[in-house]
Amino acid sequence: MYVALILVPLLAAAVAAAVPSNRLRPWLLPAVAVTHLALTIVSLSRPAGPFVNRWLALDPPGRLVLLLISTLFLICSVYSVGYLRLRAELSNRIFCVALLLFLTMATFIAMSRHLGLLWVAMEATTLATAPLIYFNRTPRSIEATWKYLLVGSVGIALALLGSFFLAYAAVQQGMEPSLQLDQLLRDAPHLSKPWLHAAFILLLVGYGTKMGLAPMHTWKPDAYGEAPGVVGALLAGGVTTCAFLALVRVDHICRSAGDSAYCGRLLVFLGLLSMAFAAAFVVGQRDFKRMLAYSSVEHMGILSLGLGLGGAAVFGSLLHMINNAMTKGVLFLSAGNIHRAYDAKTTDEVRGAMRRLPLSGTLFLLGFLAITGSPPFGPFISEFAILNGAFDGRRFLVGAAFLSLLLIIFIGMGRTVLTVVQGRPSAAARRTLYRDGLLTGLPILASFAIVLLFGLYIPSPLRAMLHDATQYLEVRP
Repeated sequence: MYVALILVPLLAAAVAAAVPSNRLRPWLLPAVAVTHLALTIVSLSRPAGPFVNRWLALDPPGRLVLLLISTLFLICSVYSVGYLRLRAELSNRIFCVALLLFLTMATFIAMSRHLGLLWVAMEATTLATAPLIYFNRTPRSIEATWKYLLVGSVGIALALLGSFFLAYAAVQQGMEPSLQLDQLLRDAPHLSKPWLHAAFILLLVGYGTKMGLAPMHTWKPDAYGEAPGVVGALLAGGVTTCAFLALVRVDHICRSAGDSAYCGRLLVFLGLLSMAFAAAFVVGQRDFKRMLAYSSVEHMGILSLGLGLGGAAVFGSLLHMINNAMTKGVLFLSAGNIHRAYDAKTTDEVRGAMRRLPLSGTLFLLGFLAITGSPPFGPFISEFAILNGAFDGRRFLVGAAFLSLLLIIFIGMGRTVLTVVQGRPSAAARRTLYRDGLLTGLPILASFAIVLLFGLYIPSPLRAMLHDATQYLEVRP
């Protein structure tokens, strides 16, 4: 079953490259997505266990990430059919192949139990998504693509060096070096502390670059601003989730070595720093797609903060990983529709989106309320769980800083979003041909329904998976 999860999108990518029809090729995406999600559900219904000499397996955190990636890809694949139909002037061969390769590599990351394999898959994910950013073929998009590749390459190089340091931490103690996760967790208490600390810093910076934690976030505003909306959704909800899983793996090893305080301080610091950077740049932001990029920086900071606080906050962080991805699906897909209708993405030119595009404009507003932690949406529940974790751990200053930054970002984003959705659209905007359609509207509704559901009720199977992952990551003295 695990092999099928990897081979189905990989073989489909080869088929997509061979299919000559620009009109039929996009339909491969939802067909593969449905198949992948069905295989994922079957895999999750089975007990977690080792596979292929324990190099590949679905442990509790990996199961969560696999389900999230598969669901988000299904939503984005349906949207892509409608989007590519509107972009008939461009060949979609590379676009479809790249999307399917992304799904392959993201699945591999969720299953990897070896830090070397995880590193290779992470870099392959970057290479697969880079052509998607350049899809519009403009000078700004090629600049954004190169920045994405160059900054990402520095990050992944540091992550590789950190992986070597982690293996050398065992050599220093006379043990057999290994990057296999099970062996690292077993040997963690005996690893050389100086080399382990150095490895953690390098891996935190390396995979933090992929997540877009500040100050390693410099690729995000350009990449998210210039990529199609569906690509932004996969970057903000998919690629960053894979990088967060890598960071969870590394944090788990260090905590197993008895370095919870050391790791926690660094994660909390980077988490609050990322939120502070987002707050500084989101205030007065006129480009609503770049605004969403800074929102992503904020929420990667929230994930890091929850992981660093430990205890009950880890549950909130894992839940927020899901809520953030689904809400980013609402925001980026609706923002893509608004951009298409206005042929602009700044508040100087975009006004009255709720009148011009009633569905996309309304969902963009509701997505803003959700992502800023307003009830009754999912992010409110997960952010509240992280806040409770801070107060339960008597981290009152951290909790106060967290609340203050959330308020500043709410005000900053609100100014931009309300300008976009309120008022009357310009005469030029009313003359454009784009209107909300079934294929470009239904996926946003589906993503929003999930965000609303998780704010009102977390299904029992998902709650059980979250508890399993939290317990798996908990390190008892």
